[in-house]
Amino acid sequence: MPVLPGINLLLDQHLALIAGRRIGLISNASAVTSDLTYSLDALRRTPEVHLAALFGPEHGFYTAIADGATVEPTVDRQTDLPVHSLYGTAHKPAPDMLAGLDALVFDIQSVGVRFYTYITTLLYTMQAAAENGLPFIVCDRPNPIGGQAVEGPLLAAGFESFVGPGPLPIRHGLTIGELAQLYNTVWGVGCDLTVAPCAGWQRSMWFDETGLPWVLPSPGMPTLATATVYPGMCLIEGTNLSEGRGTTLPFEVIGAPWVEGYALADALNSLGLAGVKFRPVQFAPTDSKWAGQLCHGVQTHVLNRDSLRPVTVGLHVVATLRTLFPDHFAWRLPHFDRLMGTDQVRQQLEAGLPVSEIVAGWAGDLAAFEKQRREILIY
Repeated sequence: MPVLPGINLLLDQHLALIAGRRIGLISNASAVTSDLTYSLDALRRTPEVHLAALFGPEHGFYTAIADGATVEPTVDRQTDLPVHSLYGTAHKPAPDMLAGLDALVFDIQSVGVRFYTYITTLLYTMQAAAENGLPFIVCDRPNPIGGQAVEGPLLAAGFESFVGPGPLPIRHGLTIGELAQLYNTVWGVGCDLTVAPCAGWQRSMWFDETGLPWVLPSPGMPTLATATVYPGMCLIEGTNLSEGRGTTLPFEVIGAPWVEGYALADALNSLGLAGVKFRPVQFAPTDSKWAGQLCHGVQTHVLNRDSLRPVTVGLHVVATLRTLFPDHFAWRLPHFDRLMGTDQVRQQLEAGLPVSEIVAGWAGDLAAFEKQRREILIY
């Protein structure tokens, strides 16, 4: 049996939660039913549902805007409903945006990584619901990279940002509904929360094992292969290398004009990292860093995704770049530290601490996080 996303169960089994209420929908183009109907369309075609307002995260309600670009408010062409931007002048719904609403519904596909900003939008909208006395319904979706492995340091106090809402590891192993329960109970948001769960999802599943079609959740996340390496290779955003934005393989290819691709691939492959191999490549990004310039670097090829530890791999890539190209490599600060959720990892790399020792230092925090995780797991 294929997995069914939470929007299917909300409409088929839990319609009473939203029937007869004026609903605000927080969503984007990744939110589809199991038959590829947009959640927006499925809701508006349900007679009992009264959609009154739409809210779009980073990249906009239609998932068409580039990363980091301001999203302006607009009007939906199909429904004439206002589309409030949560990635413009404000990241949290203002009271006037919520006026006249009876409940909020959140339905967005995330990718299981702390710095993917939709999970921060989830936190902020839950906080707004609590402050304004609105019920909050989350339509759950699978974690595309599975719900078992966790990896990376916990975000440290003082490093909270829109790419890091609180003390989560980089790869957190939770669904969007489980994150909502963590925010509500462990982090104390305290809104009137209901999670419409997925049917049939198991923690060991990768997205291509769910039977659901992949709909890109953001412009830079075209495939499951992208999401698989993203927890580690996104760290390249915090350096002066291209992370592959502006190519057909974002986060899978990385490089810069001054990199020697063969030397980098040989050095990385000599480490014998589990589940991965590197191939020298050349590419010319059409935008972002080094746009229009020929870059040399590597492509990350995943050979065994279950044994792969992408955050560890990403740190090895950064450490190797610093060793091979010390006259060219540079940090983009404070962005690297925000992605890591701490400045300690950068300082350890600068001090020459082996990546294996850096990773071993996360064990205590991850064990504490596992205890919290067990309190809120749905599956």
